[in-house]
Amino acid sequence: MRPIRLISFTAIFAVLTSVLMPFQWLFIAFLPTLARTLPLFYHRILCRLLRVSVTCEGEIRHDRPMLILSNHVSWIDIVALSAVLPVSFIAKSEVRGWPVFGLLARLQRTVFVDRERRSKTRQTNQELGQRLTEGDAIVLFAEGTTSDGLRILPFRSPLVGAAREALLGEHPEHEIMIQPVCLLYTHRNGLRLSRADMPHIGWYGDMDLLPHLTNVITAGPLDVRVAFGRPIAFSAGSDRKQITRQAEAEVRRLFDACRGFAQ
Repeated sequence: MRPIRLISFTAIFAVLTSVLMPFQWLFIAFLPTLARTLPLFYHRILCRLLRVSVTCEGEIRHDRPMLILSNHVSWIDIVALSAVLPVSFIAKSEVRGWPVFGLLARLQRTVFVDRERRSKTRQTNQELGQRLTEGDAIVLFAEGTTSDGLRILPFRSPLVGAAREALLGEHPEHEIMIQPVCLLYTHRNGLRLSRADMPHIGWYGDMDLLPHLTNVITAGPLDVRVAFGRPIAFSAGSDRKQITRQAEAEVRRLFDACRGFAQ
């Protein structure tokens, strides 16, 4: 059944993406509101195809501008978060050139960050500030990398500060709402995940994407919990490091309260 499952998913994914792609390009150019919402429905369909069940906890805030700070376990995080509310992401510039996934990232209006070329920092900040000003909700995976899903890695503050400076440089009267979010993978095939299962969920280190993707598609239904924490106001007078520590502490609290894998 695994080959049949893989072939079926690939065929439906290809047709779905091909049909919706021209509409998203059109919406990006002329209808920005629809450009935010089409990926929401697209990823809800993807969740069904992948057999990923998403459960939300906590209040989903709609304050704008909003920067979501989340832990990062797998590429599945993007599908799960995008199925919950209209969001775009901050990603490293290399993602832009990835086959298929780079195109999907561009279609979701990802903000790409070139960490090697500081000359691009101002341009990136301006783009980020404009997007926040326009009311977009932007997701930053604040750990800076993926983990094995068994722990929360330290949050990094530079991009949090960049987001504030980008927005407040033009609109110093504004506040950014920082929304901490914790992603936890809890069950597969209805069974509680153990620590030994987590490396098959997390995509980290030097793991190849294609085998991991194939395993997720064929291995069975997966439950993920998206927990929304207490929002934090980020204003011109706020300390980015302190705000980042607060957000990290809130995500750790959510992780400890909600983690589903068995010891």
